[in-house]
Amino acid sequence: MSNLSEQATPGFLVWRLSMKWRVAVDRAVAPLGLTHAQYSLVASLHGMQRSGLRPSQRRLADHTGLEALYVSKLARGLEAAGLLERTRDPADPRAVQLALTEEGRETTRRAIDIVQGLLRQLLAPLGGPDSQRAQEFTRDLTALLDAPLDPSATADGTLPTTDQ
Repeated sequence: MSNLSEQATPGFLVWRLSMKWRVAVDRAVAPLGLTHAQYSLVASLHGMQRSGLRPSQRRLADHTGLEALYVSKLARGLEAAGLLERTRDPADPRAVQLALTEEGRETTRRAIDIVQGLLRQLLAPLGGPDSQRAQEFTRDLTALLDAPLDPSATADGTLPTTDQ
């Protein structure tokens, strides 16, 4: 792959890196009975719960970048596996709140340790997770994630006009 990266577009490289990461996490957390998407959900939920939050499915969807319907499907599967609880939000009966069970917290802690090991491997060429290069890389990724994208924009980045 590295011989192609000189000719590859940044979009292609982002896609390849995201696929490499997804496959590695899928394989690493499979022995715990999780997929990458399920890991993203439980790890995010774990962090939010440690901050004292009991998020709704919608809030967790917004946090993870996953579609709300997909989060609902994942949550139902994780609930059936005994890893999380879904309850009605007392403040909004239309909303469903999520919380990890004790088994879910233990599984998630183990999965986080595994994925942190993968992250150390991924960032080793940049000097490791605490290196200056890794911190700059994180800032660059954050800037890209914060950049708005409009699929209806034209090739030059402008929005098409409706005046003809």
